[in-house]
Amino acid sequence: MESEMDFHTARALLEWQVELGADEAIGDAPVDRYALAAKPPKPAAAPAVPVAGPVPPAHAGDPVAEARRAAEGAADLGALKAAMAAYQHCDLKLGARQLVFSDGHPEARVMIVGEAPGRDEDRLGKPFVGRAGQFLDRMLAAIGLDRGSDDPERAVYITNVLPWRPPQNRDPSAEEIAMMLPFVSRHVALVKPRVVVLMGNISCEAALGRKGITRLRGTWTEAYGTPALPMFHPAYLLRQPLAKREAWADLLSLQARLRAPA
Repeated sequence: MESEMDFHTARALLEWQVELGADEAIGDAPVDRYALAAKPPKPAAAPAVPVAGPVPPAHAGDPVAEARRAAEGAADLGALKAAMAAYQHCDLKLGARQLVFSDGHPEARVMIVGEAPGRDEDRLGKPFVGRAGQFLDRMLAAIGLDRGSDDPERAVYITNVLPWRPPQNRDPSAEEIAMMLPFVSRHVALVKPRVVVLMGNISCEAALGRKGITRLRGTWTEAYGTPALPMFHPAYLLRQPLAKREAWADLLSLQARLRAPA
């Protein structure tokens, strides 16, 4: 007769698997296990009877339209975070530990929009806290910026296109980006930064509809109604150290923009 596993043993085994990298127990989409059983034949459908009343709008049930309505209804950052947490159409939230909303000073002149949370971000609930985040902090410090500063002139505000970690850190799909884009746009509108830094390919794809960060980086453009500068993602710079020269040039361009009269 097998002995029943106690709570502490089960928890220790689970934590051990998490440390090995087994950070999810589901796939990208939910599976209804009960639906796999054979279903009885459906009865013959009754004749359709016209129903009086207003016709539902064409966008009813459209995930992007619902995201837009939820985002536009958020009057402040707290309401926006609550609206994102309540949004039910993005399956990424089913495999993530928590929503990763933002970090830094909400009145900062610089707003960084990254791509999506990684493992450390998902665990701690803040964007850019892993190795790439530590490198980003050093990059910002080189031009006098600090995400932890209470001074809006020196502070930085950081968020991501996706608030939930994709499984195995895969790139988000076009559908997932489209669902979250209204929330990102509203996020920028509420913060009202002087400049936006589009950090990485996914951020550029969401804001500009284009990819190819090696071509886009370093050239000022406009995104979310705000002057925007595409830059390499810090994770890319850790993999490709030779690209740090271009990243330094972009940082100097950002610094010059902030020093110029508003």
